[in-house]
Amino acid sequence: MLLHVVMLMPNWMDPEYLLNWLGDWALWGTAAVVFIECGLLFPILPGDSLLFAVGLFIAAGTIDVPLWLACVILTVSAFLGNVSGYYIGRALGTTLFRNPNARFLKPKYIEQTHEFFERYGPRALVLARFVPIVRTFITIVAGAGRMDPKKFFLWTGIGAVLWACGVTLLGHALGNVDFIHKNLEAALVLLVLISLIPMVVEYLLARRRSRNATAENGPKHAGPKHAAANNHND
Repeated sequence: MLLHVVMLMPNWMDPEYLLNWLGDWALWGTAAVVFIECGLLFPILPGDSLLFAVGLFIAAGTIDVPLWLACVILTVSAFLGNVSGYYIGRALGTTLFRNPNARFLKPKYIEQTHEFFERYGPRALVLARFVPIVRTFITIVAGAGRMDPKKFFLWTGIGAVLWACGVTLLGHALGNVDFIHKNLEAALVLLVLISLIPMVVEYLLARRRSRNATAENGPKHAGPKHAAANNHND
């Protein structure tokens, strides 16, 4: 089953393929992907799985870089990516999200992200790190909403550390487990599937909120019609 999933995934979504293709530039390539996903409005990138894979590859010795240095580089990249997205949001607002048929910059993405931000406040910048798509657009919403820069830098910095360091350290820790080491490909595919869970959950919650809103508005619209009908009967 896992092998079938690997075959269906495009190469740029396969972390093992990407890291092997990048070779000696694997760490810097990962840093670039993290920066782009976090700040340059391109949400469909394997950020989570690449961070995890870097940890695995460092544990295996495939990437010959100290773990602490990798964590620093990836954290800085995640932070700068969000800062970039924040200032794009301040400069352009949400004007880029007007075409409902757009491939990546869909209006619904910004609406869902805005709801996420409204629900969790500034800590959304931390929580969003672990939610694909939302982590790309949360900074646009923060910038468009003119969130205080100092507050933004604080919360997005905390999120960058927890996400970039946490996922990389988890990969490194599991990379030292013999079973994971021997089944690296299966572990990476499983991680990709797990990383999609928050996106699916957020999608289902958004649909549920939409249905609830429709149900609540229904009786309100029905009231005047019902009253008009009664007046007509009278």
